[in-house]
Amino acid sequence: MVEPAVALFGEAYEKAARVLEELLRESGARYTLLLDRKGFVLVHKEALWAPKPPALDSLATLIAGNAAATQALARMLGEPRFNELLHQGSTHGLYVEEVGELALLVIVFDSSAPVGRVKLYGKRAAQALEGITQEAVVSPGTLGIDSEYREGASALLDELFGN
Repeated sequence: MVEPAVALFGEAYEKAARVLEELLRESGARYTLLLDRKGFVLVHKEALWAPKPPALDSLATLIAGNAAATQALARMLGEPRFNELLHQGSTHGLYVEEVGELALLVIVFDSSAPVGRVKLYGKRAAQALEGITQEAVVSPGTLGIDSEYREGASALLDELFGN
């Protein structure tokens, strides 16, 4: 089973959500998301005026795949990595900034938000989010799904057999 590399709960989640809300206000973007590199949505926020967002799980998976492919391209060109991605259409844009080694900040904006403002505040938000995500790194198997099941099953079997 694929599990996220970062798990934001409680105060860490609230801190990240506040950073994304501030980013929305400052940049004029429609939506912001914090993803881990596997494509799990950790936190997302949308502007009050924005229409319903696209399917976030699908968007996150595609962005994570695109980021991985872009890193492979960077290595092919002799670069250690590309730190950001920018896609612009006639009315919408997508900006992706690395948040340390494990996460990606995604900003979806329209033509009313200047790209320079989106990038400036995106970089600032990515720096703020890096510390939050570093504290929320999950070691493989520590989310508790497998261990909780194993411990629960073991306790049930002990109870059934009188051990």
